[in-house]
Amino acid sequence: MTVTIYHNPACGTSRNTLALIRNSGEEPEIIEYLKTPPTREELADLIRRMGVPVRGLLRQKGTPYGELGLGDPSLTDDQLLDAMMAHPILINRPIVVTPLGVKLCRPSETVLDILPNPQRSAFAKEDGEPVVDAAGRRVSKADAA
Repeated sequence: MTVTIYHNPACGTSRNTLALIRNSGEEPEIIEYLKTPPTREELADLIRRMGVPVRGLLRQKGTPYGELGLGDPSLTDDQLLDAMMAHPILINRPIVVTPLGVKLCRPSETVLDILPNPQRSAFAKEDGEPVVDAAGRRVSKADAA
């Protein structure tokens, strides 16, 4: 089985998502998308498979989103894709591809919805927030409180 993560190692959400994938026993293909961005066709295909609008994958924080005027609602999907190709930092992350689907995994525990294998042990995010209990079950926010 192949699991792929479009990853930014500087991003805590991306690191937590990668750790959850590994906690399921998978060693994913890791694509550091800032170093090796997807092609325009690959990006358009990922967006289509996620079932989100192109604008839904645009990252605003820490990017040239504002300077480029990408909030303009008159911009077409092609123009938004052009911007993401020119500035890969605009692509929100992490994107995970598994045999069960493709998702933007924000928050990181969203990846649990598309991992084919269960979690093998307890898992907490880098900030200590519990996500998976010792039995490999997802911890609900109510349980964690």
